[in-house]
Amino acid sequence: MTDLFRKIAPVADELGRLFAAQGHELALVGGPVRDLLLGRSGNDLDLTTDAHPQRVLEIVRGWADSVWTIGIDFGTVGLRKGSWLIEITTYRSESYDPKSRKPEVLYGETLEADLERRDFAVNAMAVRLPGHEFVDPYGGMSDLRARRLRTPGTPERSFDDDPLRMLRAARFASQLGFDVDGQALAAMTAMAERIEIVSAERIRDELDKLICGAYPREGLRLLVQTGLAAHVLPELPKLRLEIDEHHRHKDVYEHTLIVLEQAIALEEDGKPDRILRWAALMHDIGKPKTRRHESGGRVSFHHHEVVGAQMTKKRMTELKFPKDVVSDVSRLVELHLRFHGYGTGEWTDSAVRRYVRDAGHLLDRLHKLTRADCTTRNKRKAIALSRTYDQLEERIARLADQEELAKIRPELDGNEIQRVLGVGPGPVVGRAYKFLLELRLDKGLIGKEAATEALLEWARSNDVGA
Repeated sequence: MTDLFRKIAPVADELGRLFAAQGHELALVGGPVRDLLLGRSGNDLDLTTDAHPQRVLEIVRGWADSVWTIGIDFGTVGLRKGSWLIEITTYRSESYDPKSRKPEVLYGETLEADLERRDFAVNAMAVRLPGHEFVDPYGGMSDLRARRLRTPGTPERSFDDDPLRMLRAARFASQLGFDVDGQALAAMTAMAERIEIVSAERIRDELDKLICGAYPREGLRLLVQTGLAAHVLPELPKLRLEIDEHHRHKDVYEHTLIVLEQAIALEEDGKPDRILRWAALMHDIGKPKTRRHESGGRVSFHHHEVVGAQMTKKRMTELKFPKDVVSDVSRLVELHLRFHGYGTGEWTDSAVRRYVRDAGHLLDRLHKLTRADCTTRNKRKAIALSRTYDQLEERIARLADQEELAKIRPELDGNEIQRVLGVGPGPVVGRAYKFLLELRLDKGLIGKEAATEALLEWARSNDVGA
């Protein structure tokens, strides 16, 4: 343990000696211990102590570079020391009243009792400071070797104390690739409805971490399998019965998971793109509502992208996602079918410009989502679609070089419009601006002289001007 501890030992041991000098215990606990044993490390440290929060503040005063108390009502004091972000939480136990959304926090007296209240045994290991004594009363090391998620006590009691732990099981399955213990899985299934007392913000945070994990398929599969998804992301299990229109996949649910994995494969710099991942997950959720049986045994989902965008906006708003995230994800869902009107390259330059304009800052993500949405098993068809999209991207690049597509604006600004038409500020200028923007999209750059002539012709046709 001392070798694994080498990176964090200086700051952790210094803080441990500080607490010991004041007659208090201190231990590294939870995720940082687990990650050290997995060979992963970061700059965030979780510590636990028998000292109450006000006492913690007294001990770290003058040592920490900065301190914050946003979590003090839950027994947590946050601080920064150099590049380290540290949270120190008083030994505690917490549980939910069956009808309450807020946990009741009670302070504990021993490290072992504090570890018992932890969500899973792999997070219930600790290292006492500054002596580096390893504490593992609930078999976390054994579970770590088995890549297993098991609660320290009975799963029923653990999930009843904090129902969010059921979502955390799915999140850790996504982040770590661990399997959930059979007893815990059964309890999650039996108690799924209990998740409804947890706040939308806490649910959102777990779902977001799950989506951004290394194995999101595993986490999502657990949510659907246990019935938790029906309470936190009901659009997902509803996809299981919707056969996709090409009959290439078992169901739209499976297709969605493949699209998500293919979108992840297109990410750059090894960093999860939450906007792209959420868009991939939600892109077909409009299909159940738009499903229609056509002649010849075919099934259609007309305008599912529009319905899906509305459903995405509603769900992500209810989960309290930031407005810009909601807007970006729902816009990608709305646009994800646009490319299929391209055919084999029939789009005019005008249509290409509109594609770029409508995508705006999401264009690169739209490229990735569109490519990921091709899950056909017909290799010849897949290759043809990929080549066609390559051609579209080449056309976009060529037009971008010529016209700065990302900054498409009319060739006359508002002041010039007023001068040409002899009008002051008002709705006429807005209408004229819109006309010139459409002209720009249709014709490309035609020069200010030609744009002025076109504007005057438009004004005469619409009885506009001085």
